[in-house]
Amino acid sequence: MSVDLSTTFTGIKFPNPFLLSSAPPTESESNIVRAFEAGWGGVVTKTIGLHPVVNVAGPKTKFLRYYPELGVSSMNKGRGGVLQSSWNWELISDKTLDWWVPRIGRIKKAFPDRVLIASIMAGSGSDKELDHWRSLATACQEQGADGLELNLSCPHMDREDMGSNIGKDQKLCSSVTQVVKGVAKVPVWAKLTPSTTDIVLEAGAVFTGGGDAVVSSNTFPSIPLVDPETLEFEMNVDGYVSSGGLGGPAILPQSLAKMSQMTRAFPERSFSGIGGISDFNQALNYLLLGCGTVQVCTAAMLDHAVGPNVIKRLVQGMSEFLEKNAHRGWKRLEDFRGIRRDRIVAHSQIRRPADSDYQGGHEPQEGYAEPARA
Repeated sequence: MSVDLSTTFTGIKFPNPFLLSSAPPTESESNIVRAFEAGWGGVVTKTIGLHPVVNVAGPKTKFLRYYPELGVSSMNKGRGGVLQSSWNWELISDKTLDWWVPRIGRIKKAFPDRVLIASIMAGSGSDKELDHWRSLATACQEQGADGLELNLSCPHMDREDMGSNIGKDQKLCSSVTQVVKGVAKVPVWAKLTPSTTDIVLEAGAVFTGGGDAVVSSNTFPSIPLVDPETLEFEMNVDGYVSSGGLGGPAILPQSLAKMSQMTRAFPERSFSGIGGISDFNQALNYLLLGCGTVQVCTAAMLDHAVGPNVIKRLVQGMSEFLEKNAHRGWKRLEDFRGIRRDRIVAHSQIRRPADSDYQGGHEPQEGYAEPARA
């Protein structure tokens, strides 16, 4: 039985459901071209803004590893340890929209069958800022971008009306999405921050605003560890550090929890999953929860910057998975997508040894007999 790795997500046909996410690996035309040559089904550009940004005067990304022989976790003891996570405080692309526009056009002409999603970001504090969203969306789609991903999730933007500060506000999630949908001729995805009380509310606001899909999770707000010898943060500039984003293997369970909340609340909607994916075993979790695509960052960064071996493992893993389950009649993603979504339930629905003993932490109702003493 032949397998089919292609999938249609928000009306876009992908050769496979594996995307390189908006991050350092997608910061340049050459990287994106290399990613498509390696076999990625789609690429999301590093987030494009109208105003140039200036990054910190020092390393922007490091990787936290655990060293069993030392019993410590550190960013600064070499590559011999077991990868725990990535950490970065890099801002959006330092290239302007004018720099990106011709490059989006060239990439699409060179790879018409591959999907290029433009990640964009503007503010939300005024009508002028909302117009910036329109300008970014219009310019990118005119150059052939297949879709738009709204960055409502960057955890370390200084401005109060940008990034995750939008993603924590339901009204802003809805209004920004609606503004972009007003000019978009291509699907619009919204990338949400996991740093919120109930991500289902923000996801609902995106869909109310007309969004075609929700992407999650972006990195989790965090700070580096302190070196016990120097008493300095392992990543700093002039001794100072600010909150950055934690990604990689450490966030896989947390990102899955966020995703499960949304896919159960909106089972008919479209979701793209991110967080802790390095091979098909991790990607499968998101697909079983209902995601139609998945995105990868940390693993790709550590594999020649754009993950040629990572995408090879993902494609091979999915092919082998479908072949192994051919007896179930599974030939493509849609045959098994979401089949474990309904297994996640409220804590009260998990069976107790004797259901009659479960009170959910409340006192027994008045009039009930006291439990018999042994």
